[in-house]
Amino acid sequence: MRSALGVMLASAVSLVVLVAVWFWTYSPRAVLAVPDTVSARLAERLPPTASAKSTRTPADEVEVTATIAARPSTVAPSTVASSAVKSSAALPSAAFASPALPAAPLQPKAGCANADALGVSRVVEIDTTGGPGFGFEHFKQLDFLADKEVVLTFDDGPWPGNTPSVLKALADECTKAVFFPIGKHATYHPEILRQVAAAGHAVGAHTWSHANLNGKKMTEQQAKDEVEKGFSAVKLALGAAPSPFFRFPQLQHGPAAMAYLGSRNIAVFSCDLDSFDFRAKDAAQIVNTVMTKLDKQGKGIILMHDFQKHTAEALPTLLGRLKAGGYKVVQMRAKAPLQTLAEYDEGLVKDMKLPTVSARALSNVVQTVAQ
Repeated sequence: MRSALGVMLASAVSLVVLVAVWFWTYSPRAVLAVPDTVSARLAERLPPTASAKSTRTPADEVEVTATIAARPSTVAPSTVASSAVKSSAALPSAAFASPALPAAPLQPKAGCANADALGVSRVVEIDTTGGPGFGFEHFKQLDFLADKEVVLTFDDGPWPGNTPSVLKALADECTKAVFFPIGKHATYHPEILRQVAAAGHAVGAHTWSHANLNGKKMTEQQAKDEVEKGFSAVKLALGAAPSPFFRFPQLQHGPAAMAYLGSRNIAVFSCDLDSFDFRAKDAAQIVNTVMTKLDKQGKGIILMHDFQKHTAEALPTLLGRLKAGGYKVVQMRAKAPLQTLAEYDEGLVKDMKLPTVSARALSNVVQTVAQ
């Protein structure tokens, strides 16, 4: 009897347990219950083929503010820009996390056929107010050239044969220079001087007749006349105002003439190294003289003469040596042109009797009709 009661009691307890388990496991209450915390598996990295890509190009994110001429590179030519990057919420964050790209190599100026040209490394604009002086031979205040930088300058032109040859050598290397023509020569060969300006070179002046402005017999008025008449002759030849750049013949800087040039806001050029090309026996001597001095000094304004035949012959080799030596050309240009004096402009035309500047080519004026 007791055994039967025990079995019945055990069965009742088992039934209660089964009902309780069913209630907590399968009832709607169990389905609606929300745990206090939820653990989720880590997100898997997307395969490369499925990664999202921005449809914006770098140009969409960059505002081009200026372009500069540049050195050649091994990649296809492209325009190098100084840029300001816009802030944009649409730019993917991955773009900022990617490794920084190297700076784009500088490219040759558009139109340069020589992919390995010497070119122009930078352009400097000169404010000539007060008549600043350049060239450590005489002026040591304005040291604007970095190591391995040079400025090419040429005096005494324009002259047939020689000046065009100098222009060709410069054009072949896509580089620029400053020219200081003699006034008389400008009136002799205005068409050559116009070629100098058309090629993008700066054109200043070197007096009217290459007179020594520091000579004992030179008066202040005579020095003024040499300066102003020289600039007026250059203006007449070019048909445009010259740059306010001046170089004294023989680098003879008289104090009165210096003061006058300062009052006219004309920059005065000396040099850092003189090629002495007018003394050279051949082109090789000019190249060796310039490179020996330059390798010793490391930089500088180079004085040459486009009037000299040996200089024209030496220039292609010299430019090649500059390039091989890692030197870079700096182009100097004036912030504003020179305003010549009307009295000298008018006096020059009057003294010449007949105009020497003509827009007509020689072949239109003189033709061979029988031979």
